[in-house]
Amino acid sequence: MRVIQVQHVSKSFGRLRAVDDLSFEVEEGTCFGLLGPNGAGKTTMMKMIYGRSSRTDHDGGIIEVFGYDPAREELAIKYVSGVVPQENNLDEELNVIQNLMIYSKFYGLPARVARGRIETLLDFLELSEKIRSPIKELSGGMQRRLVIARALLNNPRLLILDEPTTGLDPQVRHLIWDKLRQLRAQRTTILLTTHYMEEAFQICDTVLIMDKGRKILEDNPQRLLKENIETYVLEVPLTNGRPALREADLPQGVRLDRAEAILRFYAQDVDRLKGVADGLAEHPYYLRQTTLEDVFLKATGRDLNEKQ
Repeated sequence: MRVIQVQHVSKSFGRLRAVDDLSFEVEEGTCFGLLGPNGAGKTTMMKMIYGRSSRTDHDGGIIEVFGYDPAREELAIKYVSGVVPQENNLDEELNVIQNLMIYSKFYGLPARVARGRIETLLDFLELSEKIRSPIKELSGGMQRRLVIARALLNNPRLLILDEPTTGLDPQVRHLIWDKLRQLRAQRTTILLTTHYMEEAFQICDTVLIMDKGRKILEDNPQRLLKENIETYVLEVPLTNGRPALREADLPQGVRLDRAEAILRFYAQDVDRLKGVADGLAEHPYYLRQTTLEDVFLKATGRDLNEKQ
């Protein structure tokens, strides 16, 4: 079943084209990730999906979420969705259970039903011991998990997360990944934006890489790696001077990518890169398998958008 359908959608802010003729589909029970540099249009697209922002109608684009148009049926979408925004917008004057109880009233949940769901969700997100704690006493990771619990109060069929683990330590990040995997296994559809390429690789069934509002690549993360980048990369930092290597002397099948402070040599055959490394003498290097981040940088470039 198709949960989200986006066809030729655009959004402009004055002369700025934040989203430009974007199309994609999200199937039920899958995790779909939007990736892109700052200013790529990810958050703008997310807000259009749950009705927080309107698309540019004269371009003729279509957005459907469970068959609803967010421009006209925003409340119907919100009733079956949960949203985790970029910021932890909790009420700091209240404690954990008070925050969740107040939010449950938006869905018309009876108090007894709400308390049962809250206890289950706090246990699921490992926050049961904090049920009476003031928000100000929670760490950033605990607050993030609480925002996710709040988004799950109505048992949503669609969970929308905007950069859910930004700024969190690795332990909390991996805990949230595990919980998202469990939700996906329960057939909850997940749509997320993230700056963490490993996050997208670990939990997304499909990723769409955006830049300047347009789709650059879309596929399963493993296929994106296989079809868009070599298997291995040799990284040579230039902080200790430039190694005595000439591009003309590189073995066939080795591609050089120059950046300001590092050289990257890409190849399908790891032995060819080992041969390059042997010619570095005492110069430091790092030989590794390529990742989704390498695909991302190849697709979008290494320059910062809008000099950010």
